[in-house]
Amino acid sequence: MHDKVIEMRNITKAFPGIIANDQVNFDLRRGEIHALLGENGAGKSTLMSILFGLYLQDSGQILKNGQEIVINSPNDANRYGIGMVHQHFKLVEVFSILDNIIMGVEPNSYGFLKRNEAKQRIEDLCKRYELSVNVHDRIQDVSVGMQQRTEILKMLYRENDILIFDEPTAVLTPQEIKQLMATMKNLTKEGKSIIFITHKLDEIMEVCDRVTVLRRGKVIDTVDVKNTSKEALSKMMVGRDVNFVIDKNRNEVGDVVLELENISVISNRTKKKVLDNVSFKVRQKEIVCIAGVDGNGQSELGLVISGLIKANEGKIMLNGHDITNKSIRYRNDNGMSHIPEDRHKHAAVLQETLANNLVLKKYHLEPFQSKGIIQPKEINKLGQELIDRFDIRSGQGLKTKFGSMSGGNQQKAVIAREIDKDSDLILSIQTVRGLDVGAVEFAHKKLIEQRDKGKAVLMISFELDEVMSVSDRILVMYEGKVVKDVMSNEITVEELGLYMAGAKTDDVIVDQTYQKRQLSLAKEKTSHGKKV
Repeated sequence: MHDKVIEMRNITKAFPGIIANDQVNFDLRRGEIHALLGENGAGKSTLMSILFGLYLQDSGQILKNGQEIVINSPNDANRYGIGMVHQHFKLVEVFSILDNIIMGVEPNSYGFLKRNEAKQRIEDLCKRYELSVNVHDRIQDVSVGMQQRTEILKMLYRENDILIFDEPTAVLTPQEIKQLMATMKNLTKEGKSIIFITHKLDEIMEVCDRVTVLRRGKVIDTVDVKNTSKEALSKMMVGRDVNFVIDKNRNEVGDVVLELENISVISNRTKKKVLDNVSFKVRQKEIVCIAGVDGNGQSELGLVISGLIKANEGKIMLNGHDITNKSIRYRNDNGMSHIPEDRHKHAAVLQETLANNLVLKKYHLEPFQSKGIIQPKEINKLGQELIDRFDIRSGQGLKTKFGSMSGGNQQKAVIAREIDKDSDLILSIQTVRGLDVGAVEFAHKKLIEQRDKGKAVLMISFELDEVMSVSDRILVMYEGKVVKDVMSNEITVEELGLYMAGAKTDDVIVDQTYQKRQLSLAKEKTSHGKKV
């Protein structure tokens, strides 16, 4: 039996203005988890899209079990037992989870769909791999994490033996990530082979056997995970040392920028409260992070603050003004920046150029329009400045179609646009989703810079490392309620996990943590004779 189940030899793929893969050699052994690591735009997803039949290589060969194969489409890939969980989901939003999973391989008898048989098989897979879903829910009604599970189940339903996971943990909670890691290990014990695209070095060190590092389309090296370190991998990936420790000072916070008073939201689908009497404040010079297991109201909280959905009860104040029923544009023009959870759905126009997406929140303002006429020179001037400042990489620069860019560079563009607005409040949801370690470091520094300039930052994150390291204050949500309000340096990851799981709750007093913080800083100021 051939040890190398997949070999990709001298794969080259070019797009207008960029060589995505340049003579890439890669192999996958039977029963291994092989990480594909690289900074945003390094060519990882392109290489795997070639293996899955979404792209055809310009040159090079693909071999399975030592025999050359030709993959012209995903149907070809499936026939060769190759499946892929995509970073950007390939789902039909108006279809149910069940219909999305079985699409293209529907069980039938004399032309009649055997839905019950499909439902039973999916439920068996859910139990086997602990991927709980309600197969009758529509994709548009479920969380991003649930959509990710649907993608995984699509692949398992097709009984693929070569599994490509493209950033599968980017939208999962810590508990779900832990379960996915266990699932991946179990799959390899069954003889399956896994290619794992990720930016998370801890995950690579925990679960992978080997790692291949790409930089700007070329293979830098392939190493055994047991013989390397996170520091060595990060340097190979970005070509420099990366600082994993976030350096930030403690600040005396200022005036209230955002205030929620008794906000409740009722689900249109379940008719239950997904946000239940939520109240809190975010002030100048602080980063407040909402933590919690996905599905406990965080997504709805972000949507209601940004104006994408309306609250059924309560009031939202921005800089002392009631914005509860104000439009999205009003919020954008009056002090709010928003980095959404789903950049494709709520942050960008994929068919438009990078330049137009970078001016999306400003095109109606001068100097980007004059007497109602768009000013392309001013738009391009802003776009080029943001590309340079935030290291946004694309094949054709400002003219690049946004949807053709790598996921990480799309995210950098959204972050650049929202920070450039110079808003009083930055609402940032899953800020670093899909970013490499260098870009994560950069994004966190930018948010801390905004805090130090006097801005208020409200983050919603499922990344515990990010929650603990970036935030000044943490609000834990469970079943639509705020169950803990604590300074980040006054709680452990273990204790935070108990609150997130609902095993521990407090009688939360709004502003109590703020008052304790101010008292602590005042004591330090008195003790040292200066601000800390």
